[in-house]
Amino acid sequence: MDTIFYIILGVLFILAIGDLIVGVGNDAVNFLNSAIGSKSVPFWLTMTVASLGVFIGATFSNGMMEVARNGIFHPQMFYFGDIMILFVAVMLTDVLLLDIFNTFGLPTSTTVSLVFELLGAAVGVAIIKVKNSPTETLADLSNYINSEKALGIISGILLSVVLAFVVGLIVQYISRFIFTFNYVKTIKYFGALWGGIAITGITFFILVKGAKDASFMTPEAKDWIKENSFLIIIYSFIGWTVLMQLLSTLFKVNILKIIIMIGTFALAMAFAGNDLVNFIGVPLAGMKSFEIFNATGGDPYTFTMESLSGEVQTPTLFLLFAGLIMVLTLWFSKKAKTVTETEVSLARQDEGVERFGSTGLSRSIVRGFVNFSRSVEKVMPAPVFNFLSARFDQRQTPKVTYKNSKDVPAFDLVRASVNLAISSMLIAFGTSMKLPLSTTYVTFMVAMGTSLADGAWGRESAVYRVTGVISVIGGWFLTAFVAFTVACTFAILIHWGGMPVLILLIILSVGIFIKSRLVHDKRVEAKLDNIGTEIKKGEDNEKSILDMCINQTSNMFNSSLGIFESVITGLSSENRRALRDAKTEADIMRNTASELKLKLPQTIKALHIESIEIGQYYVQMVDYLREFSNCWYHIVSPSYEHINNNHKGIKEVQQKELTDLYALFSDMFAHCQTYISENDYSKIEIVEEKQQLLMQKIEEISRLHLKRIKYEQAGTKSGVMYMTILSELKNSALFVVHLFKAQKEFVNFANTKISNLA
Repeated sequence: MDTIFYIILGVLFILAIGDLIVGVGNDAVNFLNSAIGSKSVPFWLTMTVASLGVFIGATFSNGMMEVARNGIFHPQMFYFGDIMILFVAVMLTDVLLLDIFNTFGLPTSTTVSLVFELLGAAVGVAIIKVKNSPTETLADLSNYINSEKALGIISGILLSVVLAFVVGLIVQYISRFIFTFNYVKTIKYFGALWGGIAITGITFFILVKGAKDASFMTPEAKDWIKENSFLIIIYSFIGWTVLMQLLSTLFKVNILKIIIMIGTFALAMAFAGNDLVNFIGVPLAGMKSFEIFNATGGDPYTFTMESLSGEVQTPTLFLLFAGLIMVLTLWFSKKAKTVTETEVSLARQDEGVERFGSTGLSRSIVRGFVNFSRSVEKVMPAPVFNFLSARFDQRQTPKVTYKNSKDVPAFDLVRASVNLAISSMLIAFGTSMKLPLSTTYVTFMVAMGTSLADGAWGRESAVYRVTGVISVIGGWFLTAFVAFTVACTFAILIHWGGMPVLILLIILSVGIFIKSRLVHDKRVEAKLDNIGTEIKKGEDNEKSILDMCINQTSNMFNSSLGIFESVITGLSSENRRALRDAKTEADIMRNTASELKLKLPQTIKALHIESIEIGQYYVQMVDYLREFSNCWYHIVSPSYEHINNNHKGIKEVQQKELTDLYALFSDMFAHCQTYISENDYSKIEIVEEKQQLLMQKIEEISRLHLKRIKYEQAGTKSGVMYMTILSELKNSALFVVHLFKAQKEFVNFANTKISNLA
């Protein structure tokens, strides 16, 4: 046998491990977001329950493995060599695609990526076979593709999007109507019944519908479950309802927390049962192909693979090993947390900083719904409208004080329980029908449906949430297109170039994988830098706000010096990378200031009523920080564009001028930081003297630069760019003194109020 096939088999299993890691990183959001978003139980308990569900659910995957072997293409139309090339192209594409999406925190569908990768790779190999055939044409490609099954899978996935959203919306609306936002009072009347229904539904779909494909189940056990399905449902409902009532009455246990834990377990189990095929199905199919060919022998490019169409029992040991890797990834993957944050932020109940902006489409959609709701309100009888409004009044939510803003739940336990119950039922049902539904599509759309029904998309946030949903859904379609195209290209290249191309693609994949890791780490660092915009809620809110402003001022001084140094280096040596990094730093600084501005209402709400006047000084501080950060963004942005467009850098004399300005800025910032850290604002005259010296130097350099332009000693592009830098440096110097004065007023007033409160 050719060496390349041994290498391909080894690569397939190495990629399987990588695919498990990046796949769980992407799909962990599906079963963690409800428990994490509701803060129902400690994080470690959520992870433990989810890990147990994943590990057990891995053994339920056996029936889904057929999708990778014969669900998308007809294996009898391909030779052994074709199949192995097809499979390795799929795995290379899958690992890269999922890792890139994880890096940017966008949940995508592992099912859609697998389906379209198999389709793309199969089409790529089929094109080569048709081209090399003297009798076939491109019209014969349909003979190679299992069109009926592929269309069925794709239509099932698309249908699940609509179904999940609608079902989630309806069930959440009914649940909220029953429990209201003050569910603490209503849960004692309806909680046991809701718990019985939710857990019975989960039990039915997991046990009755899912267990028939578990690798450890005996035929007798499967037959018994099938014959007694109705009794299982009845007894489960009675048993769970009675148990929930007893736990609530006798032990004061929160029923919703039990539902969330059981739902997390069930959804993790359903995820592993449905999606494990996406990660190891292709490598297992490759191993089976290798075994079939190895047992028979012959020419790998004439040996047909019709044997791959038969049903194959996957060893439980393989499934358990895969489950173990998934569990370890669940605990240690940083990217899993990044993806989870995206979905939780889109579903959260409160307003605040939005990750997505607005678009014309999202504005039109929101405007249409607003007009529709107004029309309904006009025709609805006033008593009915008032009654419904009272049931959905968010002001009934019990007020709870949290020590840290991170402890605030994104939504309550009612919505979390609905998310988990509905998602797990739909996914488990799809698994039982051997339909590779997208767990991402189902859970995401259920979460969006429940958040819409709950009024989470209010007028303050609706347009941004809709944009976010459209962006994620658009990413799904992009996944399909990219997966098909890249897998098709990889398959053709490997078939054409053989071993050298395969090795090259592996090296390229490793390089992209490492690069994406570095990008993700930078994004995490940027997010950590913004943690300083959070305040710890409690008795010392005023001091927390004061400390936050002092820290942010000092951080921005340090960041601006680093940016200035990079601008000088980048422009003098035409170092595009240095300027790009400086632009990233300026973006972080500006986003931090913008986030402080957006969080003004939340920060002011955290103040004691006796010290509410502190708010006006805080607002002034935030405004100056924002303007200061904008100056440095407008310094580095045109500098980067200038070098990025391959224009000439600055001259040596300009480098000397900017270096002199850097020294003056550094001196002024150092004095400001010293006085702020020592809480000594009496030396403001010294800061003003430093500012005047700096302003005079900037004006002197500006006059020299105008003369250079006059006598054509500076190019048009570089001349405009340099003038912009000088202008923004001047503005920055002005805002330093404004910032220092505002800090002085803020500190003096805040310290007085803090002393009075003490």
